[in-house]
Amino acid sequence: MTAQDLQSRKLLFSPAPHVHSGASISGVVLTFMVALVPALVFGIMTYGMHAVRVVSVAIASAMAAEWILQKLFRQPVTVHDGSAALVGLVLAMLLPPSVPWWLVALGSFVSILVGKQVFGGLGGSPFNPALIGWAAIRLSWYEHINFDFSMVQYDVPFPIDYPLSVLKWSGAEALTQFHAMDLFLGKQIGGLGTTAILLLLIGGLYLLIRGVITWHIPVSFLGGVALTALLFWWTDSAKYADPVFHLLTGSVMFGAFFLATDYSSSPANSLAMVLFGLGCGFFTVLFRVWSVYPDGVVFAVLIMNILNPLLDKIRPKVPGKEEREAA
Repeated sequence: MTAQDLQSRKLLFSPAPHVHSGASISGVVLTFMVALVPALVFGIMTYGMHAVRVVSVAIASAMAAEWILQKLFRQPVTVHDGSAALVGLVLAMLLPPSVPWWLVALGSFVSILVGKQVFGGLGGSPFNPALIGWAAIRLSWYEHINFDFSMVQYDVPFPIDYPLSVLKWSGAEALTQFHAMDLFLGKQIGGLGTTAILLLLIGGLYLLIRGVITWHIPVSFLGGVALTALLFWWTDSAKYADPVFHLLTGSVMFGAFFLATDYSSSPANSLAMVLFGLGCGFFTVLFRVWSVYPDGVVFAVLIMNILNPLLDKIRPKVPGKEEREAA
């Protein structure tokens, strides 16, 4: 037997997955960006050049941060794959259009450094990178991310009050100014890319059709929000909002399709994904009801990111394993 024959018969070991789908990083990133375009256009049409400024600074600073850090750490430069640009875009869509440029740039830098490069780059982060940057500036510069304070300067054809703040401080009885259809069509203040519920739903369905995400996390996320909100609403409908209101406000729809489905920080198995989504929905409502924050989507996803390694231990049964062990 020749050396070439021996080489061909070697048993190769490698971590999962063992079958390549054929998709590329840049292809997946482009698909996510295309899915976000309708909601992004809506935000730009609503807030004008302020929204363009936030998005441009976020994307440019995220790409620049990745290039600089990879050069500094002597790693291969991968800014061309678009993943850093996607991090910047997701971060921008969570922000109000009034955020100062330097804060946007700082959030993008933190997203890339702490949320991505510290853990080895793309695919290694246990957290959604954009959420790390958002949390950093949200906790440090609260007044710039507070929708009630930052949005009063805009002349928009819908209530200038943040729906979740009204619920938080005045109870469900004060929500008469908000109508479900208006909320569904994006007639509410919030993150510049998170308010157009209909367009986000269309973008999410596009991701499902293209096969870059599965239904497990989005559906269970929305189901977790609805079920948890229903329990509170049943206990006191004057104080707590109904499930429809919770589904149509804040970053729920954006979180279900574009935040919780981040590949590196979410489970890979079906049952684990369902539990992950349910947990995101459950904690979202708990934060809205019991914390000082009107919306809890980002914090809920980060909590479930922490629990992801435990959930990922839930694996499907191997056919014939029990029979072999019994034998």
